Amino acid sequence: MTQGRNISFNSYVITPKELSEALTRNVPTKISTAPRVIPLCAAWFLPNDPQGRTGKDVFKQKRIPSARFFDLDDVKDHDSPYPHMLPTAEVFAESMKGMGIRRDDVVVVYDTEELGLFSAPRVGWTLKVFGHPTVHLLNNFRLWVQQGLPIETGEVAAIVEEGSGYPVPSLDPGKVVKFAEMKEIAKDHNKEGREDIQILDARPKGRWAGTHPEPRPGLSNGHMPGSISVPHSELLDPETGALLSGEGLRKIFESKGVDAGKPIISSCGTGVTAAVIDLALGEANYGKDDDRRLYDGSWTEWAQRVSDRDRLIRKQV
Repeated sequence: MTQGRNISFNSYVITPKELSEALTRNVPTKISTAPRVIPLCAAWFLPNDPQGRTGKDVFKQKRIPSARFFDLDDVKDHDSPYPHMLPTAEVFAESMKGMGIRRDDVVVVYDTEELGLFSAPRVGWTLKVFGHPTVHLLNNFRLWVQQGLPIETGEVAAIVEEGSGYPVPSLDPGKVVKFAEMKEIAKDHNKEGREDIQILDARPKGRWAGTHPEPRPGLSNGHMPGSISVPHSELLDPETGALLSGEGLRKIFESKGVDAGKPIISSCGTGVTAAVIDLALGEANYGKDDDRRLYDGSWTEWAQRVSDRDRLIRKQV
């Protein structure tokens, strides 16, 4: 539960009505130092988006009033060759400061009207990994618009926040899996006596099976040994793009043969929609929180780093 100055959210995932009421009750002032409710837009599109859309463009076109923009293509590890690796703690803190976000702010991350729930879970996960005390996820912006709640359009005014320094945090390594460990897990798949760690892949089924191409040119399709295909779209309502109920999510994981008693690692293309799986597992109360992690580099790193002799790319063709 989140509580503050007239702020009360009972769960990590909140409704448009809950956010709207909180924003109405907590109008920020220049002299107030009390915790604020900050909507944080996490809009992002795949590099092969057929309409050429970008997160920045749709943020300017339609957003929640007073929202800030988290750029997934900028707040990352710029020294990595892979698209969305977690930034350093220093880069994260500087980015939060640049967005005018204070450590005691209540941050509510949301997505685009166009895609429904997509990249916001990754940003919410990132904030939690870096220990931001109070983070929530809006389910979702499409419903916000459909319900006629307030929106802004046009250019965004420059953020000027006095005293909005953000302390350099510590990253929680227990939530992140790196390539070397993933490779050992894949090599040990089906070996007797090895820990049975489950890998859930959020990419569309065709990319997982090896029948459809990856959106990044030259990148092999397929999947890791033993991974289970759980396309993130199956976890959402097809009409609203909102996350399904906990009961509905549980039925999906059960139908996929996911064992709630065994550790789970979520993966996808670049670590973005893997966070949708991680979110859904949490909302379904499926497995222990300490047994859930995310492979940061995901398929883009995997397909570039494993060699042909490793034989660690599988296809159903």
